[in-house]
Amino acid sequence: MSSTPHFGLNAPQREAVKYLDGPCLVLAGAGSGKTRVITQKIQHLIEDCGYDAKHVAALTFTNKAATEMQERIAKLLKDPKQAKHITVSTFHFLGAKILRQEARKLGLKDRFSIMDSDDCFSIVQDLAITADKQLIRRIQTAISLWKNGLIDPEQAIKQAVTEDEIQAARIYRSYVATLAAYQAVDFDGLIHLPVELFRSNDTVRDKWQRRLRYLLVDECQDTNTCQYELIKLLVTGLGKKPMFTAVGDDDQAIYAWRGATIENLKTLQVDFPNLKVIKLEQNYRSSTRILQAANAVIDNNPKLFDKKLWSEHGLGDPIKVMGMEDDEKEAEQVAIMLSAHRFERRAKFSDYAILYRGNHQSRIFEKALRREHIPYTMSGGQSFFDRTEIKDIISYLRLIANKDDDPAFIRAITTPKRGVGQATLEVLGTVAGQWHCSLFEAAFKSGIEAKLTDRQLYPLREFCHFISQLEARAGRVDLAGSDENASAVLDDMMKEINYEHYLYDSFGDHAAQGKWQNVLDFTNWLKEKGNGTNDGDERNLLELTQMVALMSMLEGRDEEPNAVRMSTLHASKGLEYPHVFLIGVEEGILPHKGDPDAAPETTAARIEEERRLMYVGITRAQRSLHVSWCKKRKRAGESIHCEISRFVKEMRLDEGDAVPTEAEQITPQNRLASLKALLQKSRTA
Repeated sequence: MSSTPHFGLNAPQREAVKYLDGPCLVLAGAGSGKTRVITQKIQHLIEDCGYDAKHVAALTFTNKAATEMQERIAKLLKDPKQAKHITVSTFHFLGAKILRQEARKLGLKDRFSIMDSDDCFSIVQDLAITADKQLIRRIQTAISLWKNGLIDPEQAIKQAVTEDEIQAARIYRSYVATLAAYQAVDFDGLIHLPVELFRSNDTVRDKWQRRLRYLLVDECQDTNTCQYELIKLLVTGLGKKPMFTAVGDDDQAIYAWRGATIENLKTLQVDFPNLKVIKLEQNYRSSTRILQAANAVIDNNPKLFDKKLWSEHGLGDPIKVMGMEDDEKEAEQVAIMLSAHRFERRAKFSDYAILYRGNHQSRIFEKALRREHIPYTMSGGQSFFDRTEIKDIISYLRLIANKDDDPAFIRAITTPKRGVGQATLEVLGTVAGQWHCSLFEAAFKSGIEAKLTDRQLYPLREFCHFISQLEARAGRVDLAGSDENASAVLDDMMKEINYEHYLYDSFGDHAAQGKWQNVLDFTNWLKEKGNGTNDGDERNLLELTQMVALMSMLEGRDEEPNAVRMSTLHASKGLEYPHVFLIGVEEGILPHKGDPDAAPETTAARIEEERRLMYVGITRAQRSLHVSWCKKRKRAGESIHCEISRFVKEMRLDEGDAVPTEAEQITPQNRLASLKALLQKSRTA
């Protein structure tokens, strides 16, 4: 008998929480309360079923989702401290945790490095011997897809058909060898390597199965082959009864381009014949009209599981479809309509979202919003700290603060290049692996002189001495008892590395000028912080480096500003807004224009995923939805004819959902008249 009341759950949600007779798949439609089910099931496992918190794990796809889930669990538990012992994390965080504890079994040192995308870009660039950034990115993508598909380099070479595929597969083989020599793991390797370990070592696999006795997986439809295999290895075999709950929605599978496969939901039924399937169809987010349109669109896709979303929120506002003359008129009209709608509803700017298929659509809308004095924020935009040139400078600061930071060491010693090439770094990585030390420390290990020529060793040690000197100054206190001025240390560092010269050598003048200005903005900001210009609190360079790291970690934790959210459809998944403007809903944009020479089955699969993307866009809206498209659009300086998306017809809207003609569109004059009428109405009410 459960002692937990499970307040606020409907019947299917309660069934999903209490079911513990084996594997379970919860088909959670958009806005159906899946997070509530996951968090209350964890509470049920711990407080009613006797599970130790440390034996429960919940996996999701973003740090933000994991943090929010852990916070909600802590509020549910009678003893909130137990929440800290539950593994609530991303797949990659769990993979890193496994690797940290089992590194030696994979030939890695305990403090192996984790390479980010830019670090890996440099490796691929060196291996491909090219400056073509688009080619390097394509090779990186191919390597990522191979890893996520559990295809090793030899298999990739055998499967390669075209010359480009063969080249990429060969680079993949060298790339894996280089990472091993560097004692490093890339982002995909955080999951790929634990899978390899569990497949080859039953003892280690059994240890982790005993540690994670109940597994909950969020957004299961977004898993790739490698992630699915990790789940399977954690819950099956070795005499263990599979105990897990997977939560997902086949109608929201929109990440095939990054290796996710909707087939995993189908495979679950094959791998686990006793799988219990529970559908969550009551939507707590949207009005009936919005859900009817969403259901009508997604009904055009083949179904893994039949389900229909429904709501008790009432019929709601009619969905408005607006045909605009061109993209400039679309941006202008959406901005004016949003402003008028907000005034009429007495709403906040943060109640609104403008959603689009691709980032290229946002710029013209930004201009229109600024003209109307409408505040906005961009979702999924690049952080200042994520710019390549800023990360280059930060790598030096990271290394000064921590000589054991191998990724920072590799990035700093190769940017700008200073005579230390891949061959030298591979030897250094091998020595670091043998001595179980950092790359920096390996440069001074006895015996390395026999492995490197004087020509290789001299620039390597010269760089290390340079970092050591900066480190000594960075935290130094002078005779008067005050820290050495951070500005002076920073200026000397920038002068020595000659980064401005590197930028103008590597990029065109215009690009280099912009990048160098970003660097100047960053270093000047650091100097202001170091001198205490704004807050009166002086800091040395080590303290500044710690501050930058902390700011990077805290990014995205601030309260949401009162501003319109602009976002791609992909980045909007999991979010909701009272009022949504879905723009550019045209053939060639949504659905996105694909390869005209693609096989029919490939084209069909692409259209199905684009339809799911439309479904995601519609179901972000709670109260009102406006859909716009253009009759003409500028592309490459030319005006081209556009057609309304097939998905609009599939929404099967009522006649009340008006498609305004150009004459009905809002002008500044009739908007002013409308606002005056609203003001008069509010005064007499």
